[in-house]
Amino acid sequence: MIAAEDLIALVHNYNPRTNADLIRAAYDYGARMHEGQTRQSGEPYFTHPVAVAAILTEQQLDDATIVTALLHDTIEDTKSTYSEIDKTFGPEVARLVDGVTKLTNLQLSSSETKQAENFRKLFMAMSKDLRVILVKLADRLHNMRTIRAMRQDKQIQKARETMDIYAPLAGRMGMQWMREELEDLAFRVLQPEGRASIIRRFINLQKETGDVIHRITSDMRHELDKVGIDAEVFGRAKKPYSIWRKMQEKEMGFSRLSDIYGFRVITRTEAECYAALGAIHQRWRAVPGRFKDYISQPKTNGYRSIHTTVSGRDGKRVEVQIRTRQMHEVAETGVAAHWSYRDGVRAQNPFAVDPAKWISQLTEQFDGEDDHDEFLEVVKLEMYSDQVFCFTPKGDVVKLPKGATPLDFGYAIHTRIGAACVGAKVDGLRVPLWTRLKNGQSVEIITAEGQSPQATWLEIATTGKARSAIRRSLREANRDRFIKLGRELARSAFEGMGKKASDKALSKAAEILRLPDSETLLARLGSAELSAREVVHAIYPDLRPKENSTVDQKRAVIGLDHDQGFTRAPCCQPLPGERIVGIARRGRGVIVHAIDCTALALVENEPDRWIDLHWAGGNHPAVYTVTLDLTIGNDAGVLGRICTLIGERSANISDLHFMDRKPDFFRLFIDIDLRDAEHLHSVMAALDAEADVATVERRREAALAEGAAAAE
Repeated sequence: MIAAEDLIALVHNYNPRTNADLIRAAYDYGARMHEGQTRQSGEPYFTHPVAVAAILTEQQLDDATIVTALLHDTIEDTKSTYSEIDKTFGPEVARLVDGVTKLTNLQLSSSETKQAENFRKLFMAMSKDLRVILVKLADRLHNMRTIRAMRQDKQIQKARETMDIYAPLAGRMGMQWMREELEDLAFRVLQPEGRASIIRRFINLQKETGDVIHRITSDMRHELDKVGIDAEVFGRAKKPYSIWRKMQEKEMGFSRLSDIYGFRVITRTEAECYAALGAIHQRWRAVPGRFKDYISQPKTNGYRSIHTTVSGRDGKRVEVQIRTRQMHEVAETGVAAHWSYRDGVRAQNPFAVDPAKWISQLTEQFDGEDDHDEFLEVVKLEMYSDQVFCFTPKGDVVKLPKGATPLDFGYAIHTRIGAACVGAKVDGLRVPLWTRLKNGQSVEIITAEGQSPQATWLEIATTGKARSAIRRSLREANRDRFIKLGRELARSAFEGMGKKASDKALSKAAEILRLPDSETLLARLGSAELSAREVVHAIYPDLRPKENSTVDQKRAVIGLDHDQGFTRAPCCQPLPGERIVGIARRGRGVIVHAIDCTALALVENEPDRWIDLHWAGGNHPAVYTVTLDLTIGNDAGVLGRICTLIGERSANISDLHFMDRKPDFFRLFIDIDLRDAEHLHSVMAALDAEADVATVERRREAALAEGAAAAE
């Protein structure tokens, strides 16, 4: 436990004019009141208030806040009273201690109705004096740091409460360091295996790539020195919870994430911030859509900074934040900067926000006693940045994930409304269904009788509820058509094997494949959820192709007339194993597209040209070219290793083009000849695991799609 004199020394470091006698008296009083009490860990209880006070000294807070931290549990847990603290330490400290006590008594993880009232009380306490919340956040931070001493069920309850309420609150107050630590501590309790896995991957990554942070930091300092900017540059890996959240949001594994490192550039003046941005963008390629200027448009909590993401060393994406020293102080302490001291006087930071004004933005519109739900929703609107809260025309609130569309909104209200959607208005203006909704917008769904879900909606909807409802509706609407198509596919496949697709054979296949009946089997076959090859082989396993049998390239596609030839579309380069469709070219055969190719949208009004196709079963030769878009490190031997990796997987490189050359990395297109989609996956997985490969993607070029459609 920190001794009284050591705590006073911590305060004296930033406030030489501190009232040491007041802090010493509070220390002695708190120790006396908590004497004999112990924490779950067995330590004396008073170690906790002292640790909370020490956390607040890191934010350079005033004496009253430090004293409140030392006394914050005395009214709640000891024989001390409000009047005694008022008499001994003054009315300011007494009010703060009483405010923290009332917050401690709130059960913020209770039911929705009660939670709304609790949030109201929380924000009322904040509006009186925000220092109450600063003490409460420090209190929660120390409790989370020592949570291992609690029972497992209590750990989970406190961790969820921290993740749902206190961490977002710290973030909205601009205290990002506290938000990150609270999230990480809660993450350790709620997802221990996930956190440990991410840390292990970080360690392995560092072994493979070396000290990336040091190298990039040195590169940035060099570029800034060249243009005469005197700035500090710091770099760090992002926190495990931040990485895990990105993995969940983007639905990708750790190895596919690129921007896992963050860097800060601290300049002397605002002008140098923009000069530094220019120097960094001149040296590294900026990532489109990843630039934000919070200097010209600061956040409500006073946060100012320029954010940009660039392709750094080895083509890896890194996030860069550029700000002045004063902006950095506000970015670290948020609204707490209002009380920060330096050399015994209040720090005069022009960017610090007046807490009263900040709080009034949240509370000024709520004067009644009966609007708890509305109050709760608006509080969440302000606190949770990873969710979107929109309003119906009647004023009801609909909660959606970030990135949701009007289609998701419609299905969130009712499946019937979503299914009948023909358009939407956002804030009174007609918008496309793929529009991304923003916090606070009013959304009106336009419906029409006879409307039914379209297949393209699956590309628009983002919520699980909407997507599953759309799929279910499409299956039901297209069932008859799919059954008819499935019957034809089955007939063709059975005849190709010298067999007959009788009702008895189809019923037996359904039984073997554990489907309820033959109609369900045919519907699955027609919708490409099941392949004709699987149906045939379910009854006649002996007819499976031998390992050494190879499909004739001229007969690789099933569904063409005997005199029709086919060409693979250059825009999507479909492979055996992928769903395909044919577009007839007048007098020039059929061009085969992947079912999700963008070129198909250009001929969607010509249904007579569409032909249902599928790949023939069996082993295909490695003659189907696919173009890969690679970004690799610019080091000796890297390209040779890449070529060797591809060759080791029996794939031939037929062409190679360098698209971009930078001092640290190359971007190139490689044409490789493959057997099927599984072969492609094998090659890409091997390349993705290579340390010197920053990114690997399958190239599908929209411009080629337009050219292909125009040629037809």
